[in-house]
Amino acid sequence: MPTVEKVARNRVPLGQKAAFGAGHLVNNLIPGLLGVFVFILKTKAFGMDPFLAGLIVGIPRIFDAITDPLMGYISDNTSSKYGRRRPYIFIGAIFTGIIFTILWQIDESNTEMFNFWYLLVFSILLIFGNTIFSTPLIALGYEMTSDYKERTRLMGFANTIGQIAWMLVPFLYLLLPNEELFSDTPAAVRTIALISGVVIIVLGVLPAFFCRGIDSSKMEGREEVTPKALWNSMGKIFQGIKLVLKNKPFVKLCVATFLVFNGYQIVAEFGLFIIAFHMFGGDFGQAGLWMTLFPAVTAAFTAFIAIPIINVMANKYGKQKAFIYATGISIIGYILKWWGFDPENVYMIFLPIPLMAFGMGCLFTLMMSMTADVCDLDELENGMPRKEGTFGAIYWWMIKVGQGVALVTSGLILKLLGYVSGADTQTKEAILGMRITDIALPVITAALAMWVMWKYSLSEKRAMEIKEKLVERRGEL
Repeated sequence: MPTVEKVARNRVPLGQKAAFGAGHLVNNLIPGLLGVFVFILKTKAFGMDPFLAGLIVGIPRIFDAITDPLMGYISDNTSSKYGRRRPYIFIGAIFTGIIFTILWQIDESNTEMFNFWYLLVFSILLIFGNTIFSTPLIALGYEMTSDYKERTRLMGFANTIGQIAWMLVPFLYLLLPNEELFSDTPAAVRTIALISGVVIIVLGVLPAFFCRGIDSSKMEGREEVTPKALWNSMGKIFQGIKLVLKNKPFVKLCVATFLVFNGYQIVAEFGLFIIAFHMFGGDFGQAGLWMTLFPAVTAAFTAFIAIPIINVMANKYGKQKAFIYATGISIIGYILKWWGFDPENVYMIFLPIPLMAFGMGCLFTLMMSMTADVCDLDELENGMPRKEGTFGAIYWWMIKVGQGVALVTSGLILKLLGYVSGADTQTKEAILGMRITDIALPVITAALAMWVMWKYSLSEKRAMEIKEKLVERRGEL
């Protein structure tokens, strides 16, 4: 049985959980804002081709394939009096906030291609800054505790705070067209981007000041981090990635995450178009409130109902079974959307939300907790240094690639279904196609994710055995 001292040592103080959660709020705020602003690009405010709008977010994800693993390697091997992760979190938060503000200072009077190239270049810079911030932040979370259940509590707490972004961001659909606050929608985008940049910086630096990870002085096997050393170590970086990708439990986590997240993200904006065009005949004035309430209430259910229940499920049944149960519940929610988007009874829109909330609620709460367990398995099999940065980089690269693929695919599907950018109404065929895709795609990908995780092997018993062997080998970190 663990001693009182060990239990206390493995508990993460509330202040550190809150600071880590603030970092997650930033990680959720950025894609949330991008989703809204890319949506606005496709409306009358800018009238950009939906496929081009998707490319603005999709193409920069190619750079993540290089920058994320590289940042993970740098973070894993850094030695400083401030730790392996925190200096990068601090610098990355400031850089990301500044670039995000500059990114959206665009004018609707510019040509479509000028705005496309401007947004594309600064989106690539944003990805670079976000990598510097996000990769070490995620790795820091993996090493803040070695306790199997506390990891789930920590990730659940952080995910709850992160959902606040998804509660607030939808209200931009009401604020951006508000002519009493802004001269027009493009001016609103520029102003909101400036405010958001400040928020990203203020919240983003908190984990750098208040969170604590493993003492880097106890970390054996680290390598020198200089430009020359990095260049000479490129082979080792890819060798490390190869080792990580040989870890079967981790690969299953990545594939399942990609499926669930992609299935949800591809159709995320479909629901908004369905509300606007199917339920309100293209009247964005009337639809605005419901376009706001649907994602905001979903995020609230996720944060305050689904995540606490998922934590209980994980403690009682284990993380793998909790994921399968929660994902299965979300599938029922997706199917109920067919009856939820009812033009005759707008309040039916709330019908699928309580069940859908379990999908995203379980994804980052459980998958991130399980990734921390996988880092222990890797140390047992491959030794020091621990590779939280590399694991976090690859896992979140899958998520970010998923978002990029989703936004590009979403725009392409909209075009194929017959959606016309900037039009007052859409054809019945286009609306029907959106409604079917909105349900079928996430149901299929969620079911595939359940199949992938069906034989996930890293149980609580196995995780505890691994931890005990590591402590015997090198002591407590």
